[in-house]
Amino acid sequence: MQSITTFLWFDGRAEEAMRFYVSIFKNSRIVSTMPGPDGKILTGTFELDGRQFMALNGGPQFRFTEAISLFVSCETQAEVDELWDKLTEGGAESQCGWLKDKFGLSWQIVPSALGRLLGDKDRKKAQAAMQAMLQMKKIEIKGLQEAFDRA
Repeated sequence: MQSITTFLWFDGRAEEAMRFYVSIFKNSRIVSTMPGPDGKILTGTFELDGRQFMALNGGPQFRFTEAISLFVSCETQAEVDELWDKLTEGGAESQCGWLKDKFGLSWQIVPSALGRLLGDKDRKKAQAAMQAMLQMKKIEIKGLQEAFDRA
């Protein structure tokens, strides 16, 4: 059976990143670590909401880019707000629900309502929601719904 795990390269901060991420997401834990020759963690395996990831202290050669991001679907605005606040601390906000955390990893924090509104059969209403979303950094369900309802 094939298994695919996301592998994340950090510049000496793998343990810090794993601890940070598991502190944010429910049903998360550090599974294992392997020390390197210097006694620091070389690699670690962790789970976020039951999904497995690996972290490597690989050095400064490679950096994260927006070409890959972790997409988190949220049911409520409270979930969006909580994740947004925690993940942007020391990081940076971007547009349309995207952010970079303090390690440079890109995330998309997206309410599930967005997919429902953008996929609506009434294309005018769906476009209105899209235009509202394009003006946002953190996605606000209320603003999406208001734009959708006005159209």
